[in-house]
Amino acid sequence: MTRQQSPSLSTDDTIRGWLTGRLPSDWFVAAPEVVTDREEITIIGTLAEPSLGAEAGEAERAAAQAGTAKEFRERTREQRMKIARELEHRSDRRVAWGVVVGERREVFTNVSVPVMTRLRQRDRIVLDTLVDSGVARSRSEALAWCVQLVGTHEKEWLSDLTDAMSAVRDVRDSGPRSEGSEPGSR
Repeated sequence: MTRQQSPSLSTDDTIRGWLTGRLPSDWFVAAPEVVTDREEITIIGTLAEPSLGAEAGEAERAAAQAGTAKEFRERTREQRMKIARELEHRSDRRVAWGVVVGERREVFTNVSVPVMTRLRQRDRIVLDTLVDSGVARSRSEALAWCVQLVGTHEKEWLSDLTDAMSAVRDVRDSGPRSEGSEPGSR
């Protein structure tokens, strides 16, 4: 009997497809959100909201949602770690997990990746001002804060940019190929 080699999980579609087949069907109420970049795959599943009476206040609801997230994290830890190891081996990326319960979004683990950059003096002065004023503890933290600020305030523009890049990738992949080449390869 010949063992079939598992294909590499290198695209968002293959990763989502693999997770659809691999994740227990009773974990989430919908297909999980899968966010990828070059270093990490983050799997965020939506959990059923805890049952509370109509008289439950905002604080009680928030506490119940936090408890639901904690219970899921503890109950599924061993199996999530096993799935993560399999996915990391097949994708060459780290795996992070998170959940959404009602309005609460919680990511359990995340990779912090150093990113090198060169900045001119006017940009370094901005970072140093953030550090000197106590907004950030270091230039690194100040730069991360700036990136988060852009991500928060420019979501629509970033989404349009991502869609445009995806369209370019689709056109490139559907273009002519030389004999023996894969779509998108050079």
